[in-house]
Amino acid sequence: QAVVGLLDETGALARVAGMFSARGYNIDSLTVAATHDPQVSRLTMVTFGDDAVIAQIIKQSRKYIDVLEIADLTSSDHLECELLVVKVGATASNAASIARFTELNFGIILDESKSTRVLQFTGRGAHISAVLAELTGIAKILELARSGTAAIERGSSVLGLAEPALVL
Repeated sequence: QAVVGLLDETGALARVAGMFSARGYNIDSLTVAATHDPQVSRLTMVTFGDDAVIAQIIKQSRKYIDVLEIADLTSSDHLECELLVVKVGATASNAASIARFTELNFGIILDESKSTRVLQFTGRGAHISAVLAELTGIAKILELARSGTAAIERGSSVLGLAEPALVL
């Protein structure tokens, strides 16, 4: 995972994502949102490659004026979370199982109708994938929305966005 501080300007995300596609790198997850500074967005990106590929991605990303800082969280102690919102088919025979499954997996039932339930789960990507796989055995998945990964380093280290820098 890499966390990037970006100036919140029109086209900044498109330029960074375009650099990835132009070089044939795949982005497995991409999450962008405002930070406590309204002029800066935080981009969390998950991509895979050997050390040389990751080093090249970081090097290329630093060339963009919109990029204020990059932190490679791959080998650092960090927390990550994804969001899954999923609509499942509910029947008289599976409604109790859906509710029990949701509770056991620390989920929330956001909406209930006669024939559907909308559930919310959060956790690491692997947990969300496991929840989704197990849920398919309980109820029919009708629709889902899954966020990208949001990540932050543990401890007192913070992404310093005052001037360009690289944190490894």
